[in-house]
Amino acid sequence: MSAVWRASRAAVRRRRLQTAVIGAVVLVSSVALVVALGLLDVASGPFDRIFGQAHGAHVVATFDATMASGTRLARTAHRPGVRASAGPFPEAVVDLSQSAVADLPGLGPGSLTVVGRPGPGGPVDRLDLFAGHWATGPGQMVLELPDAPGMGDGPRSPIGKRLRLPGLAPLTVVGLASGVSGTAQAWVSPRQIWALHPTMYQMLYRFDRAATDRQITADTAAVSAGLPPGSLVARQSYLTLKAQLAAEPNVFVPFLMAFGILGLLVAVLIVANVVSGAVVSGFRHIGVLKSVGFTPVQVVTVYLMMVCVPATAGAAIGTALGAVVARPLLHQVFYGADFGTVDLRPTVSSWVYMTTALGMPAVVLLAALIPAMRAHRLPAARAISAGSAPGGGRRPAVQRWLSGVRLPRSVTLGLGLPFARPGRALLTVSAVLLGVATVTFATGLSATMVSYGKAVEGADRTQVVVYAGQPRFGETAPHQGDAATQTLLRSLPHAADVSAVGFVQVRMLGQSQDVTIEGARGGRSTLQDDLARGRWAHGPGEVVASGRFLAKHGLRVGDSFTLGAAGGRTERVTLVGEVMSGPSDFVRANWTTVTALAPQAQANQYWVRLLPGADASAYMKAVRAADPGLYPDGQPSVNAGAVTVISSASVLTLMLTVVAAMGVFNTVVLSARERRRDLGMLKSIGMTPRQVTVMLVVSMTGLGLVGGVLGLPLGVAAYRVVIPLTEHSAHLAFPARMLDVWHPGLMTWLVLAGVAIAALGAVLPARAAARQTIARVLHTE
Repeated sequence: MSAVWRASRAAVRRRRLQTAVIGAVVLVSSVALVVALGLLDVASGPFDRIFGQAHGAHVVATFDATMASGTRLARTAHRPGVRASAGPFPEAVVDLSQSAVADLPGLGPGSLTVVGRPGPGGPVDRLDLFAGHWATGPGQMVLELPDAPGMGDGPRSPIGKRLRLPGLAPLTVVGLASGVSGTAQAWVSPRQIWALHPTMYQMLYRFDRAATDRQITADTAAVSAGLPPGSLVARQSYLTLKAQLAAEPNVFVPFLMAFGILGLLVAVLIVANVVSGAVVSGFRHIGVLKSVGFTPVQVVTVYLMMVCVPATAGAAIGTALGAVVARPLLHQVFYGADFGTVDLRPTVSSWVYMTTALGMPAVVLLAALIPAMRAHRLPAARAISAGSAPGGGRRPAVQRWLSGVRLPRSVTLGLGLPFARPGRALLTVSAVLLGVATVTFATGLSATMVSYGKAVEGADRTQVVVYAGQPRFGETAPHQGDAATQTLLRSLPHAADVSAVGFVQVRMLGQSQDVTIEGARGGRSTLQDDLARGRWAHGPGEVVASGRFLAKHGLRVGDSFTLGAAGGRTERVTLVGEVMSGPSDFVRANWTTVTALAPQAQANQYWVRLLPGADASAYMKAVRAADPGLYPDGQPSVNAGAVTVISSASVLTLMLTVVAAMGVFNTVVLSARERRRDLGMLKSIGMTPRQVTVMLVVSMTGLGLVGGVLGLPLGVAAYRVVIPLTEHSAHLAFPARMLDVWHPGLMTWLVLAGVAIAALGAVLPARAAARQTIARVLHTE
């Protein structure tokens, strides 16, 4: 073994270029693999991870307290299939007026679901009490709010503030909590809840089998069996909650997973290409080792150790760099994703780093073992001959045919070179193919996201949003009323169009949570270009909503439902269209529908479209001068989500392109090393260094062209698969015009991207080979 180790070390030192190429390719591939596996790990189930840690409720069941007593409900915890339960907790719904929440940041007028609960822990739905303490005494209350900066302390914190309810003693906020199950908006002690006159009981269940809607339905039926009919008022499945809360980060999950899979395939292919080529190019050395007494097993061991030493070093360094690269990328995509009241902080599991650090050397070992075993069976003389002169195969026939083509001889020779090593050529084409597929996929995705961002933000139609000041927030009220304010804004210089927009809290009959209805009056700048399906709401009783709203309430375009507002007013509305994106508790309508529910509704925002070329800053300055009670704000020119997708796709595409180019680099290095004698002979009969460079570069650009032709449909297919997955998982809707991104000119450039990748990887080693002198190449001949 000492002789094997000395021979291995000598080979590593002598073959510095090969060692450097193996180490560099494994390093870059390891970085790509860490990012790929990290994306797959984090994107595969962020909600499941948080939900499991908090022991979230599979079902939140609400029972009528007049039909089912707390004692009977407690016995349901022992029904078959129930793994754990919590409750019954008394539940009350209180109506909050504007004056009741005047001093409470984070709360607005509307309904508030309050639950009497003895503490934040328990076997189901463990709450994160991140500020203050739990409500244990009379007059104390804990609010459910996100753990955001400034919420626990500082001027934005509601701790110490009071909630004033008619006919009741004030409730003081003593703590802030967040939960993943969405069970309540506030909690009080079990004794305090009776002062709020609860009418419901809440039970929280975790079941043995709860992976599908069918299992959830069966489990709920089992726990409610034997109770009076109609006692189960409502149930909330964690699957519905998961789909709602994960919709925002799920915009990124499908395309990140696609990049992860592509990155994994590229890394494995390139490493296999590099290592197998290194072993094949060393057949001559294998023959020499056999001739001096090394056994076949010792020879194979030498070569495996020779390639594993740089591979292990490259994998270790690449894993560390991959962790550095993956962390900000995942942070950009997932940090701050609002999972209800849970703030996601993405962390890559340790198995990702272990798999990369150990898996890449294992891939190198397997890639080297197959060609090394071929050398194991070769006699010494034949191994030396195989290492010095590549086999013929189909090369002579191809070269004879190319010799008749009217092209420069350096070009025809270059086109025939890949046929000498068809296996290596196939691996190189595969790497370029995946690189082109990545570029194609990223190009189509970026085009769609740019169009989506423009439509959602509406920067081309609404350049300024003006807010009416509200004294309860310490702002100055406008000098005139709603209609007069709209007229004033339209009269200012450079204003082309002004729409007045107001918001009213309403409730869908049969649902416990409030819905915000947005109404627009006048103007044509109401962001109607973000309509995906159906038509816009033009008449009274018509609304449009996002796919998240439709999924949450089980609706389709054309369905009708009833909205109710304060004072007992109701309005039957019809869903006539679906917009591209939006919250799950938000609908949009024209002004007549809003005033039918709230006759006194006033607009508090004004969307302003300016004349072409107008300065938004000058218009905002004119607004502030005309009325100090108006607060203008410029609209962003790009959508933040679109920027995240495009920037992430660009980084990942660049990374995979570099890996593919390094595979081409390695192929040219090996080809030049194997053909040193041929190159010397060609230069001795008059071939110039420039012609040598052209020959080697052309040998790869031909493979790049093949990879581009094959990679283009693969990238388009990946786009066709990922976009519907994104729509489904994130509850988005892309209209057909945003998916029409493939045009002949663009597709031609994408095919040529394969040629560019191949040329990029080939030019440096080709120039180095061209600079070799004839005497140096042929000194052993």
